[in-house]
Amino acid sequence: MSLTVDRLAIPDSKLAREITEVVRDTETPLLFNHSSRVYYFGALAGERRGLKFDPELLYAGAMFHDMGLTPKHRSQGERFEVDSANAARDFLRRQGISEGEVDTVWTAIALHTTPGIPQHMQPVVALVTAGVEMDVLGLAYSDYSDAEREAVLKAHPRTEHFKEDIIQAFYDGNKHRPDTTFGNVNADVIADKEPNFHRGNFCSVIRESPWRG
Repeated sequence: MSLTVDRLAIPDSKLAREITEVVRDTETPLLFNHSSRVYYFGALAGERRGLKFDPELLYAGAMFHDMGLTPKHRSQGERFEVDSANAARDFLRRQGISEGEVDTVWTAIALHTTPGIPQHMQPVVALVTAGVEMDVLGLAYSDYSDAEREAVLKAHPRTEHFKEDIIQAFYDGNKHRPDTTFGNVNADVIADKEPNFHRGNFCSVIRESPWRG
């Protein structure tokens, strides 16, 4: 039975079931459960913000957003976000999804690690990032009730040491293509001009998040 959190559930559709099957068969349990939680946290954020969104497209974006970390879909020269977006695009095209909807999912996945932009875009794009930021970084943690967080984790548990496990998964999926991890150019410019500038660290944010484990 699908978990329902505040009237939100994984869409009961042929497309959603096929997405679940493909991702479960491709990703590790760590990434599959993380991606599932991203859907719920993104959907809850959408409800809280009063946004109208297509649940199937949000589910596709959430579930495929880390496929580029898997051996099956990771390339040598593209960012993992692009590999993930391309995997989703290929899958959705095979299902006969319209190009406009495919583009929405592609964009949502491609931008999910680019802070400051997705929240200004259409709901599916904004909410995939919101779900990722909540599950990995604990951003907006207090905006979710204890009951909501507990219900999501009951259905799709975090590993005991999730913070270190997800950092390791990012490393394993990217260590062969370090040139694709080039960061925000603005931070590089400030660091070049200001010796005392301390840039933020993604791993530190994960470890310091409100989540336990």
